[in-house]
Amino acid sequence: MRGVAFFAVSAVASTLMSAGVKHLATDLHPFEIGFFRSVFGLLTLAPVFLRYGLAPLRTNRLRLHLLRGGFNVFGGLSFMLGLSLVPLAKLTALNFTGPLFASALAILVLGEALRMRRAAALALGFAGALVVIRPGLIAVDTGSLIVLFASLCWGSAMIMVKVLSRTESSLTITLYVAIIVMPFALIAALPFWRTPSLEELAWLAGIGAAHSTSQIFMAQAFKEADATAVLPVDFSRLIWAALVGYLIFAEVPGVWTWTGGIMIFAAVLYLASRERKGADGGKGGAR
Repeated sequence: MRGVAFFAVSAVASTLMSAGVKHLATDLHPFEIGFFRSVFGLLTLAPVFLRYGLAPLRTNRLRLHLLRGGFNVFGGLSFMLGLSLVPLAKLTALNFTGPLFASALAILVLGEALRMRRAAALALGFAGALVVIRPGLIAVDTGSLIVLFASLCWGSAMIMVKVLSRTESSLTITLYVAIIVMPFALIAALPFWRTPSLEELAWLAGIGAAHSTSQIFMAQAFKEADATAVLPVDFSRLIWAALVGYLIFAEVPGVWTWTGGIMIFAAVLYLASRERKGADGGKGGAR
């Protein structure tokens, strides 16, 4: 339950961050927003250094932190670009495929078993993504493909976080990703640079704080409970995204977005339930 609560807070913070990015993306390039998100996200964590010094940066798994940071660089920048191109609820629904990518990668990377029911659940989830995009019925927009790529990177990062959380604190995991992402985000932002106004800086600071909050609570959720037990809470992001999209951006999610999002959620929920039953029965893993 603690893991579920932490992930719920992470989901709310993630939605608030996305809304802030979408608001600013009409005037600032998404890559520049991504850079400032990293800067202010790291500044949000500055009190940690004042209290603990460099102790949280001590690690024997620097290579794995770098790998996780690389996935976050590509995933984060792609996500920022997708936010400027895709309605908030549709982006959120497609972003749900991140846990599905994570589950599939867990089979390949962590050696988890692939059984018939788990394969069927993954197929249902990815079919849900096709329902949202509807290739062949409407033109596949570039924004949706960018969001799917971001979700693949996000799913890969989830695997890295799960492995790192076995030995690293949530704080260490969050600090390293913030430090690694920032210089690469700056390189990507420089060609599109425009100095933000004071009001925009305030928004950027809020985006950075929300991002850090989301990251550290997500990392702690993975530390408190198995990933498949807490990931279903991520579905609440679609509800928040639909509400915020309607109230602030006048976006009304279509039936295909809800249908596909529910299909993806159902797949993730089934995977989570099978994982819990497998663990309770001592048989280890989804079936």
